[in-house]
Amino acid sequence: MSDHGTSALPDRDGTTATHDPDDPLALGEYRPGATAVLTDAERWPTLDAAAAARLDRWRSHPAAPAWVHATGDRLTAEAVERTRRPLPLAGWMDEHLAIARRLPFYRGMTGLESLADFPLIGRSDLVSDVSAFVPLDADLDRLLHGTSSGSTGAALVIPDDVEEVARGFHLLVDLVRRAGVEWRPDAERMALVWVLQQRQAFTYVSVISGFAHRAMARVNLDERAWRVASDRSLFLADADPQVISGNPTSLAELLSDDLRAVVRPLALFSGAMALAAPLRAELEAAFACPVIDVYGLHETRPIAARTDDGPFRVLDRRVHVEVVDAAGRPLPEGGVGELVVTAGENPLLPLVRYRTGDVGRLVRLADGAVGIADLEGREHTEFVTGAGGRIPSVDLTQQLQTYGARGWAVVQAPDGAVEVTIAGGDAARVRRALQALLDQRVVVARVERLIDLGEGKPRRFVSHAAPRLA
Repeated sequence: MSDHGTSALPDRDGTTATHDPDDPLALGEYRPGATAVLTDAERWPTLDAAAAARLDRWRSHPAAPAWVHATGDRLTAEAVERTRRPLPLAGWMDEHLAIARRLPFYRGMTGLESLADFPLIGRSDLVSDVSAFVPLDADLDRLLHGTSSGSTGAALVIPDDVEEVARGFHLLVDLVRRAGVEWRPDAERMALVWVLQQRQAFTYVSVISGFAHRAMARVNLDERAWRVASDRSLFLADADPQVISGNPTSLAELLSDDLRAVVRPLALFSGAMALAAPLRAELEAAFACPVIDVYGLHETRPIAARTDDGPFRVLDRRVHVEVVDAAGRPLPEGGVGELVVTAGENPLLPLVRYRTGDVGRLVRLADGAVGIADLEGREHTEFVTGAGGRIPSVDLTQQLQTYGARGWAVVQAPDGAVEVTIAGGDAARVRRALQALLDQRVVVARVERLIDLGEGKPRRFVSHAAPRLA
């Protein structure tokens, strides 16, 4: 998942910043402060003097990275109280389908009586016209927007609801509690730090209105994000985050010598990519805490979670999972196929039978709950540079999307050469950017349509090159 439901998303006003002339890979949207537009009073309507002082402390911390954005949860006091409680589940599916029938996308369709009557939809439908899935009576005053690169690489702007995003934080608190750990505000420890490791990233510090206005931050662990190498350990030691969230790549970085000894999390959350059993075991041993693997998409929100290497438990919230075969026909429990999700947590994007592109099978857990076993599809690939280093695939994604590609397939040969096929976009600029990033020979071919990349969920990134041993 691209986001773990933290209590803040970036403010955006569409401002375009100038590229750094000294860095051919610099992207304007990552220039600090390029698109912040709200005041602190607008970001946090309940902000008091103590919370403001806490915020200022982390904004100006001497070891802090450059904060790219300023963000806030925008919750009134009444909204703070509402978001502490999960949405009721009684009768939610009937209510959800009634809302869906009125969406512009389904206008003119008849016979949509039950869930099974609705057609399968996919990411391409949202990319084509996401507004067709937003209820006509939606409260747009509660709108935020997030972005997702997705499995095909086609960028998608997703309408997020401020209360639903905040409620997602309390889901994390509940998952930690269910793992046997109580997570409450603790002095001046940061409540949550969301870690990434990529060349450029949206970073910010915020406070969580519904968690005693304790601080949270989104932090890039890449060494280029810090003024000096020692700053990242100094900052995280002072922040002393209660919970850390990230993908397997960024969580693995916590095992580095400079970080392993300075963080003491109550729990770790992993998402967006498959978490390998050996890495889970090493994280549990290093930090003596639960490692909670969450499966979900930005579009659907969290779907399932697990605290071991067994099946994912489908969460007890407004989410329903089906499995379908290659022809889109539902499979019985135990059958392996594509996961299809009906998601009713986000009132601004009520989805019915959304194809995830991921593969798995539904199983019945010991207590009768539904689980997802043999989950596949969330791949992470690292590419090898000319000097023998490693570059995560997300760094390639940023460049590909910046130069207009709607989808792509990138394959690195054993000798390091890279072949790229892009759907749309500027092939010449993509080639220059990837050559600068990887210091490898890059060949780019361009096709017009996403379908030309192949049916289903193509593997966007493949690398057959091995990094050099030191």
